[in-house]
Amino acid sequence: MFDFEEALKLISEQTVLCVGDLMLDDFVYGDVTRISPEAPTPVLAVRRSEIEIGGAGNVARNIAALGARCIFVALIGNDDAGLVLTNALAKFNGAIVPDLVVDRARQTTRKVRFVSEHHSAHLIRADWETAGPISAQSEAALITYAEAALPQAGAVVLSDYAKGVLTPRVIRAIIDGAKRLDKPVVVDPKSHDYRVYRGATLITPNAKELAAAVHRPLASDAEIAGAAAELAQALACEAVLVTRSEEGMTLQVSGEMPVHIPAYPVKVRDVSGAGDTVAAVMAVLLGMNTPFEPAMRGANAAAAVVVGKRGTATVSLAELRHRILPAASLAPEDKIVFDWSTLGERLAQWRRQGLRIGFTNGCFDLLHRGHVRLMAEARSACDVLVVGLNSDASTRRLKGAGRPINPAESRADVLAALEAIDLVVIFDQDTPLELIKLVRPNVLVKGADYAKEEVVGHEVVEAAGGQVVLVDLVPGHSTTNIVRRVAGPAARVGKPAAS
Repeated sequence: MFDFEEALKLISEQTVLCVGDLMLDDFVYGDVTRISPEAPTPVLAVRRSEIEIGGAGNVARNIAALGARCIFVALIGNDDAGLVLTNALAKFNGAIVPDLVVDRARQTTRKVRFVSEHHSAHLIRADWETAGPISAQSEAALITYAEAALPQAGAVVLSDYAKGVLTPRVIRAIIDGAKRLDKPVVVDPKSHDYRVYRGATLITPNAKELAAAVHRPLASDAEIAGAAAELAQALACEAVLVTRSEEGMTLQVSGEMPVHIPAYPVKVRDVSGAGDTVAAVMAVLLGMNTPFEPAMRGANAAAAVVVGKRGTATVSLAELRHRILPAASLAPEDKIVFDWSTLGERLAQWRRQGLRIGFTNGCFDLLHRGHVRLMAEARSACDVLVVGLNSDASTRRLKGAGRPINPAESRADVLAALEAIDLVVIFDQDTPLELIKLVRPNVLVKGADYAKEEVVGHEVVEAAGGQVVLVDLVPGHSTTNIVRRVAGPAARVGKPAAS
């Protein structure tokens, strides 16, 4: 059996080359409460907007979010959108290494989506793009960048959005160069003529794209597997992975029986960019010599994470680990938050329901009776309880060398199993102040070994009309004391605390 636990530990050592159509994704969110008097169209009262690196850039973002390094070769125009993308990619501090060709004759692809948050619906999308093939000069520049990066990469992703960057000449040069170096090539296809991808290692069409490629409708598992086998043979590919939305995925490896796996049972919020995540995860794992089927299962788990987020989202290594490893059951999965960007909707839903939100925090390294008492008392003071959990790095800075004893994923799992807790949020800062500002709890709970004025965030909560509750500790119960008893008299002893 494939050992995902060990494989995930090696992702930070991987480098992936991504080449494709870069675009700027602009999401405009608001509420629709009336119809325009000028025309029979809804009026979106704009509340906020978000800009993301989209298209092939979202593949690069997903590779970096997993902890791998991405060399990203793409093309932009000499315009404001291109400048925004250049600056955004620079913020990845080496996790994404951008080699961007500037073509003054083209405009940077930009897509603006107007979204009704109340109805969770996209109202309209506006596109700025030049979709024709790029110039021969730009082709040569892209190929030069890609060929220089190939020796450093464990795998290659060609992210084709049919905007003109991945011309037959560019595709052929990269696939042939990768084959000479024995590097796997993953293609997320959009071309009308799949023959340009001949010789790639893996093609990842969705079911609709596969049907178009073989020129016939596909419905059953057998029909999709048959079409995938046909495509693999025609293109001399090792495998075809068909993404099928709520129906899961189908993998057809040449000469083997097809494998169908179901989608994870999740609440779908936005499918934008899910294919990018699949391509990114497949490339990272195949670059580590992971067999096709385990790599597919990893990609399926990653897709389940991103479709539960708004916009063109990414999946972190912690989220992927938590989704795919058997130790993570469904209930804790729903409770544990690694990505703070997903908090807003959950908190807004609770506030719409008029629920009183409580918050407490700690390292909770070795869960004991005092912790359980704290959670029970905290939950009795509110309707829903959010627990801030120090990350491993944060715990180490707070408690010193040798701590934490248990990693954050394990500590989060144990906390999530407690009925009193509704949400566990990991934070990496030295204190939970930034998280408290984000959660804006009605009740802030801490152990009575603190004075109210010592509780981090008490000013924020009280200024908003909330209250601070101090809970009596269970005498003799603290993680520090437990560690001391286990280690013996020579162990260093710090201040006893219920965290």
